[in-house]
Amino acid sequence: MLRGYTVKALVRKADQEVVDMLPRSVEIAIGDVGDPDAVKAAVEGCNKIIYCATARSAITGDLNRVDYQGVYNATKAFQDYNNKLAQLRAGKSSKSKLLLAKFKSVDSLNGWEIRQGTYFQDVIAAKYDGGMDAKFEFMETGDAVFSGYVFTRGGYVELSKKLSLPLGRTLDRYEGLVLSVGGNGRSYILILEAGPSADTTQSKMYFARISTKVGFCRVRVPFSSFRPVKPDDPPLDPFLVHTLTIRFEPRRQRPIDGPTGTQQDLRSFKLIMEYIKALPTGQETDFILVSCTGLGIEPTRREQVLKAKKAGEDSLRRSGLGYTIIRPGPLKEEPGGQRALIFDQGNRISQGISCADVADICVKALHDSTARNKSFDVCYEYVAEQGKELYELVAHLPDKANNYLTPAMSVLEKNT
Repeated sequence: MLRGYTVKALVRKADQEVVDMLPRSVEIAIGDVGDPDAVKAAVEGCNKIIYCATARSAITGDLNRVDYQGVYNATKAFQDYNNKLAQLRAGKSSKSKLLLAKFKSVDSLNGWEIRQGTYFQDVIAAKYDGGMDAKFEFMETGDAVFSGYVFTRGGYVELSKKLSLPLGRTLDRYEGLVLSVGGNGRSYILILEAGPSADTTQSKMYFARISTKVGFCRVRVPFSSFRPVKPDDPPLDPFLVHTLTIRFEPRRQRPIDGPTGTQQDLRSFKLIMEYIKALPTGQETDFILVSCTGLGIEPTRREQVLKAKKAGEDSLRRSGLGYTIIRPGPLKEEPGGQRALIFDQGNRISQGISCADVADICVKALHDSTARNKSFDVCYEYVAEQGKELYELVAHLPDKANNYLTPAMSVLEKNT
């Protein structure tokens, strides 16, 4: 509040005790994070979100409702609100995504080509015919479904289309792709072909592996995660991308959780496709999630808590929003700015941290471009026991006179 922000707080109950804890200038919205309608109403008028809700019990239902479903509700409501603003601004909002494909009718399947192939040329003659099949069709349910099977050793099937971007739009203005898909939880390879559009023989191919879940999910794929098929090729230049391919192959498929005793044929797949969009390059974080490291939680409930927290984190990463995920050590009710802080991504911290310090990190991360799309642990500075100095810790002293967060974030990996 002292830094000039207009703040809205979503509280579960408007108890007098809760109201008295908040400054009078804070707008209060009443509702549960597990209620999509309540969250939708709360995000109206907001351009940043800090999510610090946590379940009060270790009951699986409570953990799922707050730490996973609540995060999902908040990201979806925030995206819907931004999309509504973008439509009012004729798509000129800086947060507007570029629609590459939307599968809403039979005509939307035009231009998509199904191909088959194998990595082992010596088995084509013996096993290619009848060993695999795939189809892409628009169902009576209104779903566009890419499905089939691959029984051939080293075989694959893929769905491919040459992209047609609006005049004046190029993918170098975007930072990645987001796919809204459903199905039976298989993993796929996303392939981008890049090169001069006038001579596709000069094109180079880049790939990234993506995982889906049973049911619908959003999959975020940063351009930085694509690797060249040929190791000697240069890094991907999104400006030159002209073709997108989704490939299924039985290799590296993992069984999904299901009823005990059920058999899963990992050589078959079903991918329901809703849309593919390009994510705009952003300079700042849209959504800050305060998670946890697991320290200070009773061992008997730690696994349950971390599982729910991880599900919430994954949901945020897949959302397409610019995010910062903060995992503080055990929180302490004491003044902030008194001790140096450790920022790390190795799940190795062992100390607590002041709630005030975590709040300061959240506020600073809102407008620090180096914090965008990063996850990290943070705690008070400490000295490792002799003989256990496995790595070097870099401490940063919180100081309102300087921005300690930028140097701390600049050395951390992105898209984590």
